Amino acid sequence: MRVLAIDTALAACSVAVFDLGRGGVLAHESHLMERGHAEALMPMVARVMSESDLEFTDLDRIVVTLGPGSFTGLRVGVAAARGIALAAGKPVVGLTTLACFAAPHIASDDRTPLLAAIDARHEQVYMQLVGEGGRAVIAPRVASIREAARIATAAPTRLVGSA
Repeated sequence: MRVLAIDTALAACSVAVFDLGRGGVLAHESHLMERGHAEALMPMVARVMSESDLEFTDLDRIVVTLGPGSFTGLRVGVAAARGIALAAGKPVVGLTTLACFAAPHIASDDRTPLLAAIDARHEQVYMQLVGEGGRAVIAPRVASIREAARIATAAPTRLVGSA
C-alpha cells in the first residue's frame, strides 16, 4: 500500500509518502506555518514524490486531513488531494485531524482510553474520546475546556493534541 498523505489543517503544512511494503515512510516534509499553505503545498508534494522515487500513478491512495482546523488550510489540502487523485485515477481518503492525532497512540495501546483535543479558542476544544479497540466513546465535537478536563480525569486517560 503506497500512500501520499497531506495535512494542512493546523499550523503546519505536511506531506509524506509511505509504502507498507517497503518499510514505512519513504519521504516527508513539514513546515510550521499559520498562512501560505496554498503556495507551499504543491512544491512540497513534488519534492516528496521525487524523493520517494514514485510516480502519482504508483500510489494506491491519497489521504488528507478534513479538520477540525483552519478553514483555508483545509480547503487547500482537500483541493490538492482531489486534483492529484483525479489526475492519477486514485481514491482519496479523508481523516479527521483528531483521528490523525490519536492513531499512532491507539496503534501502540488500544486498551487505554485516549482523549484527542485541539484548541478551538475561546475556552473551547475540539475533542474525541477513543476507547478500547480504537472505538469512539465520545464522537468528535466542540466542548468547553472544563468539560474536556472532566472527561480526561474521570478515568485513567491518555491525552494528545494541542489543547
